[in-house]
Amino acid sequence: MKRTALFPGSFDPFTAGHLNILKRALTMFDEVVVAVGINMDKRGFFPTEKRLDIIRQATAGIKGVSIMQYDNLTVDTCRELGIHHIVRGVRNMIDFETERSIADANRRLAPDIETIIIPTAQEFAHISSSAVRDIIKHHGDTSLFIPEGVEL
Repeated sequence: MKRTALFPGSFDPFTAGHLNILKRALTMFDEVVVAVGINMDKRGFFPTEKRLDIIRQATAGIKGVSIMQYDNLTVDTCRELGIHHIVRGVRNMIDFETERSIADANRRLAPDIETIIIPTAQEFAHISSSAVRDIIKHHGDTSLFIPEGVEL
């Protein structure tokens, strides 16, 4: 049986840290669906299509990755796709507490869907999408923070 996980997020933009989590998730799952969440109440820095394109660039040639967008509850997307695992990455204890709360809420909504929390490798722990956006706004060099081969 094929083991599939959903890796949801806003990915605004997808960073080297996200790629690290994705590659590590692929050691546990046959397929990982990177799902870009669309929040109509929130205007992203990058339009959705650009975020999807960045993820396509970052994951080109990596087997077992698919990419999609969604605009409903994460657990509902899992149910629609027949997925029973959600992968989330954390950089620090603050991220962990936030993700644990979300995982607890998801478990109440969908007890058959389990969240796997993966700590980001130390060399990527300082990277956040908001930091990358700030570097872009100030015309800085993002090459150390985004996956190799990605054009923003």
